Amino acid sequence: MTNTVLEALKTRRSIRSYKSEQITDEELQAVLEAGTWAPTGMGYQDPWIVAVQNPSLLKRLSEMNRKVWGKDIDPFYGAPTYVLVFASRPEKWANGIADGSLVLGNMMNAAHAIGLGSCWINREREMFDTPEGKQLLKELGLPEDLMGVGALALGYPAAPAKTPKPRKENYFRILK
Repeated sequence: MTNTVLEALKTRRSIRSYKSEQITDEELQAVLEAGTWAPTGMGYQDPWIVAVQNPSLLKRLSEMNRKVWGKDIDPFYGAPTYVLVFASRPEKWANGIADGSLVLGNMMNAAHAIGLGSCWINREREMFDTPEGKQLLKELGLPEDLMGVGALALGYPAAPAKTPKPRKENYFRILK
């Protein structure tokens, strides 16, 4: 069976090199809206999505992530837009991490569908658990008890996507 959505799911790849050109407002809006349509536990819509294009804030976020990672490379791979996803901590809402992950997945697939590249970026939980991260949550006008789920590097790919690895044998089973 084949259709456009299934083909897009099979061809989406993480992009780790971006052009410096900023994406359009229309493209950003489409990606963010796709995130809002991700399924969430009981329709609670717990996640919070923050798109960042401000150069000084991009630099600050990259530095925070680099510190947690402990590597001296740009953890956002030169992307001109970052999209952060936050959710309630498990003690407040048990589905927060799963809900936020689905939001990120929807946005990655939407980005690919409209010709953008994206890459899931880790370490947001650790970043926003620091005093600097908690202060930044305040500056962003977000509830202070949120946790970072993940982020996306988002932009126009600077190089073609890598060829996908073959799927492993016995990846799934059907029990009837």
